[in-house]
Amino acid sequence: MKILANDGIDPIGKKILEDAGFVVDTEHIPQEELINKLNGYDAVTVRSATKLRQELLDACPNIKVIGRGGVGMDNIDVEYARSKGITVVNTPAASSHSVAELVFAHLLNGVRFLFDSNRKMPIEGATNFGGLKKAYAAGTELKGKTLGVVGFGRIGRATAQIALGLGMDVVYYDLFQGPVSLKLSLSGGVEVDLTVRQVELDELFKVSDFISLHVPFLDKPVIGKEEFALLKDGVGLVNASRGGVIDELELVEALNSGKVAFAGLDVFENEPTPRGALLTHPKVSLTPHIGAATNEAQERIGEELALLLIESLKK
Repeated sequence: MKILANDGIDPIGKKILEDAGFVVDTEHIPQEELINKLNGYDAVTVRSATKLRQELLDACPNIKVIGRGGVGMDNIDVEYARSKGITVVNTPAASSHSVAELVFAHLLNGVRFLFDSNRKMPIEGATNFGGLKKAYAAGTELKGKTLGVVGFGRIGRATAQIALGLGMDVVYYDLFQGPVSLKLSLSGGVEVDLTVRQVELDELFKVSDFISLHVPFLDKPVIGKEEFALLKDGVGLVNASRGGVIDELELVEALNSGKVAFAGLDVFENEPTPRGALLTHPKVSLTPHIGAATNEAQERIGEELALLLIESLKK
């Protein structure tokens, strides 16, 4: 059996598959060529770049399994694939901690103005050191502040655990009933349970000093014009979930007015060509959709994906 890892796979995952007797092709096939080439494989793995839509699936009846390395599967017509008897799997747990750490990279970046300081120091550091020092002197601490987590799945909970470890209070919103506490594993084998509080979305918007979003994009933004009005003045926002979860035009207005103190964005509505007003905004910390892009996460994703493919293809 042949497997196309069209967006790559960690060497550990590739070795596991090859040791199990599969041929693994990691050479990327451009999207427009897939319709003519994908049917030569029994399974395909993708990340977020490759799109597997109905037309492509109809043209490739040999495909038995689709593997998504990561969490979100909005680049795959999942229900249609399953209706055709194709098994669709993903790796929701493997990247949780990596994404959560990136959220806090953006939060710490934001409260100490590092995103702007790193832009201006190379240009003005030697001529305007005192001016820059004054400009960035009003930083704040995360300890004692309230983090609102929208979406309390694996990534949301991993984000909340880091917040609790930093001494933050955590409120969260989820469609389903969630926990009242989370377990933190500290060095030396120490474990502690710390309280979290589930609230309605409107309350989360009103009480949170910082908000981190961990939900898929559905039919409209989670934070649009009406929701921006509910937020605390000077709130910090981080989106490491999906582009479109925050209305980007409203976000620019809120940043300009000071309603939002800063935003940390790893995802964008128009990937791979993000809105220029965000890319150049002095109050936005930017990364190019790298939430799961750590060596450790890629190893976990590759291993988990390989085992899922083996299980599915050998049924």
